Amino acid sequence: MKTHRGYIQPAALGLFDAQQRLEQIRGMGDPLAALDTVMDWAIFIPVLDRIPRAEPKAPGGRPAYAPLLMFKILVLQSLYGLSDEQAQFQILDRRSFHQFLGLSEADLVPDQNTIREFREKLTQAELFSELFAAFNARLTDQGFITRKGQIIDASFVEVPRQRNRRLENAAIKRGEVPAGWEQDAKRLAHKDLDARWTKKNEQNYYGYKDHVVADLASKLIVRAEVTPASEHDSQALDSLTQPGDPETWADSAYTGANCEAILAAKGIVAHVCEKGTRGHALTKGQQRSNRAKSRKRVRVEHIFGFMTGSMRAMFQRCIGYARNRAGILLANLVYNMARTEQIIRLQLLGRKTPKLA
Repeated sequence: MKTHRGYIQPAALGLFDAQQRLEQIRGMGDPLAALDTVMDWAIFIPVLDRIPRAEPKAPGGRPAYAPLLMFKILVLQSLYGLSDEQAQFQILDRRSFHQFLGLSEADLVPDQNTIREFREKLTQAELFSELFAAFNARLTDQGFITRKGQIIDASFVEVPRQRNRRLENAAIKRGEVPAGWEQDAKRLAHKDLDARWTKKNEQNYYGYKDHVVADLASKLIVRAEVTPASEHDSQALDSLTQPGDPETWADSAYTGANCEAILAAKGIVAHVCEKGTRGHALTKGQQRSNRAKSRKRVRVEHIFGFMTGSMRAMFQRCIGYARNRAGILLANLVYNMARTEQIIRLQLLGRKTPKLA
């Protein structure tokens, strides 16, 4: 660079300047480069190959983008909480995104409509759960999911709040479409008939719940279920657990005869925090027992904390159960990717932490 009157002046672009700038970004700790280093993206290709393809109506036309490229764009969206429009803009604007996607400035970038249509294809084919399962199979094979213990919990995932009349809300709660909405397709497309209101600790929530089982040692999500926000945490216990599961820790939401019966029938040794009732406060012994259980159970809060603070994933922009379920499952998958990179980088499972490849 040249200086003029004591100030640095713009320099002419050199042959290796773009590469040197990328090296600067990597040197500052580019999280995408770190993630790309440990990921084997080929894991997902067999699932992505199952995306239904429409037959071309006529010869010619622009070829489609590679499914793996489009999937990595969805990963970026989930990791950074980006809308479709912002995803297109940020890919055009950011070198680190280019590098992560394997694009150069000469390559075309998918527009927001293409991104939305790709996600819709995965949603309609119900492939997000298959992508999650494919990655977890590799994590289990490589020893990242230890199965030496597990934690169960749930957290709210909010969506844009609906403003409806009282009679309309009553119809929605009954599982009906409010009168007159069928004739207004545009209005109906912006109304979520599956999300529900609920209240916890005097705070109102509207949307869904992400119910997860997490590996105790690695804090990786093993299984997940998505329900409306109004459904109690314990209602997903049966679908989240399987016979042969390891020791399980859970909070007091999973107390009661029904939960005990589910866990006992599957042979699961459970450590569930006890809950006091009106007129029957917990004894000091029960309080000590709860504190001991919480030392392990609390690790699940780190998962939701990362998804809330770093990914902004506990708010979804979609309408309807199917699309929000897809977005939540994708967020769980992307969390597992980020957590796996952290485990490898920090050697959190010991000196011989396995590689993912």
